[in-house]
Amino acid sequence: MPAKDDDRSTPPPLPQPLAVAVADSHTHLDMQAGTPAEGLARAASVGVTTVVQVGCDVPGSRWAAELAASYEQVHAAVALHPNEAPRIFLGDPDGWSGQQRPAGGRAALDEALAEIDALAALPQVLAVGETGLDYFRTGPEGVEIQKESFRRHIEMAKRHGKALVIHDRDAHEDVIAVLLAEGAPERTVFHCYSGDAEMAKVCAEHGWYLSFAGPVTFKANQPLRDALLATPLDRILVETDAPFLTPHPYRGRPNAPYLIPVTVRSMAATLGLHEDELSAAVAENTARAFGY
Repeated sequence: MPAKDDDRSTPPPLPQPLAVAVADSHTHLDMQAGTPAEGLARAASVGVTTVVQVGCDVPGSRWAAELAASYEQVHAAVALHPNEAPRIFLGDPDGWSGQQRPAGGRAALDEALAEIDALAALPQVLAVGETGLDYFRTGPEGVEIQKESFRRHIEMAKRHGKALVIHDRDAHEDVIAVLLAEGAPERTVFHCYSGDAEMAKVCAEHGWYLSFAGPVTFKANQPLRDALLATPLDRILVETDAPFLTPHPYRGRPNAPYLIPVTVRSMAATLGLHEDELSAAVAENTARAFGY
């Protein structure tokens, strides 16, 4: 029996193309159905002509770097996700993504970070991330390991002259405290921004970029739209974080870079801008943030 269009496993339809091309500043093509070439073609057909492929562990970061070397429209970000560092340090069997992994401890974390450091030096890798803090899935025993990993990624980004991509979940104050204590890189991006308007103002004071994803389109998320309104236009980015966080009205269905126009149009409505004006700003901001 053919799937219904509202089946949650069915990909949403292609949106009307944007007239001004934009970038998806954060996606995970390795977690999406179909080949990268197919996903990139669908995205380009609706005006999403650039994507940042983000690694979350050593194998995923290698994959991101390899993909970016193969496709001109793909740029890579490499890192250990905040939840990955404690898994490696504590010897979690799931912490090495099915690959042969070290036994855990300081040596294992150092080895993983050394490989991320080597990948970060590659020219097609434009960012170190996603790194940061995540107190939603990692318990208190992992907090100090996350902070250490975060600090080392910050140093790495500054040493290589790359952008820093922040993952911040339920850890707003600590993320900002670490950034200020260590000295944030010149180009710092809060991926899938989830703070409030006051935090957005703090980020703006420091020149950090805020990338908004599908949740900004959800009816219940007015505080997130207030944060968007508090963000200077020259610091706004847009992303999918696909295959996660699919925008309204397709929430719960598979996400992909081709759905960026849905989020852009919702954001433009919130800001009271024509979608072309927002698209032009987002395109310029993303290129400036990632240095391409």
